[in-house]
Amino acid sequence: MRRPDAGFPGCQFLGAGRESKREAHADQSITILHAKVAQKSYGSEKRFFCPPPCVYISGHGWKVMQDHLKAGGYGDSVYQICGYMCLDSSSHSQADTFKLLFDEQPNSRQLFACAKSLFISDQDKRKHFCLLLRLFLGNQQEVGSFQSRMIKVISKPSQKRQSMKNADLCISSCSKVALFNRLRSQTVSTRYLSVDSGAFIASARQWTAFTITMVDDQRSDHGGLVLSEGFICYGSVVQLVCTESGVALPPMVIRKVNKQHAILDVDEPVSQLHKCAFQFRDNPNAYLCLSNDTIIQYQAPSSIRDSSKVVLNDGSCWTIIGVEVVEFTFNRGLASIQTPVSPFPVITGLGVNGGGHVAMLEIHGENFSPHLKMLFGNSEAETMFKSPKSMLCVIPDVSVYSDSWRCLRRIITLPLSLVRSDGLIYRTSYSFTYSPELHLPPSARGATAGREGGADGGQEDEEDILLEKIHQEFTRTNFHLFMQS
Repeated sequence: MRRPDAGFPGCQFLGAGRESKREAHADQSITILHAKVAQKSYGSEKRFFCPPPCVYISGHGWKVMQDHLKAGGYGDSVYQICGYMCLDSSSHSQADTFKLLFDEQPNSRQLFACAKSLFISDQDKRKHFCLLLRLFLGNQQEVGSFQSRMIKVISKPSQKRQSMKNADLCISSCSKVALFNRLRSQTVSTRYLSVDSGAFIASARQWTAFTITMVDDQRSDHGGLVLSEGFICYGSVVQLVCTESGVALPPMVIRKVNKQHAILDVDEPVSQLHKCAFQFRDNPNAYLCLSNDTIIQYQAPSSIRDSSKVVLNDGSCWTIIGVEVVEFTFNRGLASIQTPVSPFPVITGLGVNGGGHVAMLEIHGENFSPHLKMLFGNSEAETMFKSPKSMLCVIPDVSVYSDSWRCLRRIITLPLSLVRSDGLIYRTSYSFTYSPELHLPPSARGATAGREGGADGGQEDEEDILLEKIHQEFTRTNFHLFMQS
């Protein structure tokens, strides 16, 4: 995990970075960052998506793949990765497709590229669309196709107070956002709030996704922060946390901006592409500000005419927008390098059905096929294909993961993956937990109490009863499914 730069005070670490979650050394990851909304272009104008969709390629598995290609006698050009991004359902013509040029990140093994000139015209009547990413090796061999989340099309930012009917335009607590600053509506002057080597910077090329969390304006007993849910409104105390590194800004009050003034008496919901300012809670005269490529604290003077307004400079006015981070992680294992990894299966929900030795796991998602099986850790489960959006598998007995019941007095958590028939493994963000309950039934407790003070055999009987109870609890529907953060 990266350390904060001492040049900007108040940096904190909340949570862990994305890299710490990886367990398999040969995994390959593709991460797409994009906005939740996009403004439509009218006539000959081109409103390029802002922030631009970004792609990160990471994981040691890419080097492993290159080593295999090198051993096979391929030329140097095949090692290069190139990509193309376009809107789904488009004609895929050269005019509609943006070619991605990947650069290696400084101080990192990641590759990075962004699609700067994508837009949606008024000829496209859709209210929602997705981005389609296609990756290739240098010899035009396809790696696979990857789809973004749904993007909502809007004509312009709404200045009206948002209602529950337009909840998808509101910014909610614990969601992901990006911030950018644009001087006098000039595209070339756009700067994005970003994190580099643990320091907050203003970047003209890269942007960072932040988790924005509403904080109750009080301290908990142990001096921490009390987090809350719901839609974020102006006047709320919020905290911005980098989704990749965990670096956080100090708590700040989010304020609405109108004509370069921060409005202090507005409490309406924050909406997509609103202009806003961030006032430091513990230093009310200071606002989050950029100066060239540096992030500073701007000391804002109060308005002489109106005490409910604060005069801001250009660098203190930010535009906020909701974003998505979509990650595809796979491990080729024994699969052929020549075979594309798409269509990429995605799990959206799980549910337990039945119990005992016939407990079943219902799997809901997209892009399922009869060639997929569910993996509990490294153990393949008997899986039944129902439809491209539904599968069913038998939950393995917990004894598969241990030789002795005496070892099962603890919780066992296993990562869930999907494996294709050729050995390609698709990672998911889901886990499955076996959780024993160590409570003896009344009859067992009575029998145990009656043996207290008896012979040595009483102790052995007590342990046998306890182990039998654990076994019974494991073979019931005592399973817990949860989504890893």
